[in-house]
Amino acid sequence: MATSVQAQSMIEVPSGQPVTFQDVIWEAEGDENTYRFRYIAPEIARDGGSVDFEQAEGDLRYLCEHSALPALKRKERPVARIVITLSDRPVAFGETDPQATQFFDSYTPQGNNCIWEGF
Repeated sequence: MATSVQAQSMIEVPSGQPVTFQDVIWEAEGDENTYRFRYIAPEIARDGGSVDFEQAEGDLRYLCEHSALPALKRKERPVARIVITLSDRPVAFGETDPQATQFFDSYTPQGNNCIWEGF
């Protein structure tokens, strides 16, 4: 089951690139809840972007710890995993866009921290 929430506000991240919230998708897998927080970051584009994966990697964890995790705590949502996605353009969940650049990282929340899981 997936739900989507829309909003448009700039989020400051360590790399300094402009990032906006796209949506959050909730998935229940048995007793575990996974939340996919998706953000738009045009500067990661292959063609013309100024931010590479190494620079954006810190942004992924920052977004987990300073955007996704606090939002889930405010709503008192139980969560087993948080997946953070940066995309240079909106892409519908579950669809592909060969022109899009996307970076993903998966985290396990521990207190106020996001522990990187890797894929």
